[in-house]
Amino acid sequence: MHRFEYRGRELTCEDVPLSAIAKKVGTPFYLYSIGTFLDHYLKLKEAFKAANPLICFSVKANSNLTVLKALVKHGAGLDIVSGGELFRAKKVGVDPQKVVFASVGKSEAEIEAAIRARILMFNVESVQELDVINAVACRLKKTQKVAIRLNPDVQPHTHHYITTGSRENKFGLSLETAYKLFMESYRYPFLRFAGVHIHIGSQITDARPFVKAIKRVLKFVDSVRFGGNPVEYFNIGGGLGIIYSKEKPQTAKEFAAAILPLFKDHDLKHGLRIILEPGRFISGNSGILVTRVLYEKSSDSKSFLIVDAGMNDLIRPAFYGAHHEILPVWKVRGKSRRHSVDVVGPICESGDFLAKDRTLPVVGVGDLLAVMSCGAYGFVMSSNYNSRLRIPEVVVKGKRFFTARRRESFRDLIRNEKIVSEVI
Repeated sequence: MHRFEYRGRELTCEDVPLSAIAKKVGTPFYLYSIGTFLDHYLKLKEAFKAANPLICFSVKANSNLTVLKALVKHGAGLDIVSGGELFRAKKVGVDPQKVVFASVGKSEAEIEAAIRARILMFNVESVQELDVINAVACRLKKTQKVAIRLNPDVQPHTHHYITTGSRENKFGLSLETAYKLFMESYRYPFLRFAGVHIHIGSQITDARPFVKAIKRVLKFVDSVRFGGNPVEYFNIGGGLGIIYSKEKPQTAKEFAAAILPLFKDHDLKHGLRIILEPGRFISGNSGILVTRVLYEKSSDSKSFLIVDAGMNDLIRPAFYGAHHEILPVWKVRGKSRRHSVDVVGPICESGDFLAKDRTLPVVGVGDLLAVMSCGAYGFVMSSNYNSRLRIPEVVVKGKRFFTARRRESFRDLIRNEKIVSEVI
């Protein structure tokens, strides 16, 4: 569910008509419903309340400071994957004991910054990473919690670019390697082996891969505990799917009903605490991209709508072949004509498209289109390709809207550059 709906003929975000925002900030722009973000977070929190989980929103899905602050204010922690995301986490005032740091390639500088910030734990991806974290913690005279990321070798049946829990992927450690590390944890005197972590993929609409992976890891946890190592946390990751088109994903309540019974033999409030890392589930349907039609173009075999948003603004269709519903901001009166078009941007690439062979109502030059379900992996993956300016992020709460990130200027494009006269 989300709070983008037609009221009369016009598409609105909560109580604000989209044309009013476009008139004020120009196009294209990202638009976020804060109410929808909080709805999805609170539904997940309610579904898992029996386990008192730590829910860490995945910053890589949407790193807008206003969005993060709203979630943190309602009790969320943050799942980060870089020093830059740590900086954002500190900026929004999250409790550092609600921050977990993933990533397969953490630098020594990032590790040091995170330890100094007193984060809860690192999700560790390799033996060499453990060595570096231990060495940095030693130098800082700190004891740092870590969770070993396990690769349970489970196929989540999603796009192969966002599959992360099978043996072919770069993520995590085998159960055999991880068991040895737990048994030899004494070799890391400045680390506390506090948990285990899995993340098997993204946009997973079925609970069965989660159930399979969690069952395997719970057996691992029991064997490690039998060996004398107290495991305090089980981070089950994220990856819950959303509706982009015709998907039928599980609800938060259905997901919890499938997962929580697996822990019936474990004390979830005192003995083994669950951590969740939702990203797309909270943010995906909470945001849209609004763009304007610049030109119409037809040939014998194709019709095109050329819009002012390109692959630098939203790369998912070009990168993943991802599907995003596209709606006219204004409904046509009466029975509208429909036709098949490619919705393309202004970038000098044939891969610059938002939709191909899409049946849409006939719209004209100057009309606004809403590209739906862009709240996850939208702005965060945008770029300045073709020296285009990154676009605004606008947030809505009730009847009011605010620019949470302004449109870049041409000066922003070159602010870190200089002409090196010595080589000219």
